[in-house]
Amino acid sequence: MKELPIELLERMAGVLKILAHPHRLKIVEMLTVKPEAPVHEIVAHLGLPQATISQHLNQMRRAGLVKARRAGRKVWYSIADPSSLTILDCIRRKQGKGEGDGGRR
Repeated sequence: MKELPIELLERMAGVLKILAHPHRLKIVEMLTVKPEAPVHEIVAHLGLPQATISQHLNQMRRAGLVKARRAGRKVWYSIADPSSLTILDCIRRKQGKGEGDGGRR
């Protein structure tokens, strides 16, 4: 098996730090179902204040996980880095194996 370069591991560690928050993971999950969404829809979906969602989206955008597109007065967000989707898939597979066993499988 080929060793991973330290630069890639550093980048992925940064991605994991950003995604290590349940609301940010929920944003990624929403953007997998609806590939592009304006901020107000993300706010409505998560039920959090717009300022909170905006902070999360800005952190995710700075990390390159999401990208923003302005259309008139609305800012639309979409997934920019598919690595975040891979992490969600791992979480889904783990959940499918059963959470009731303390996470051991």
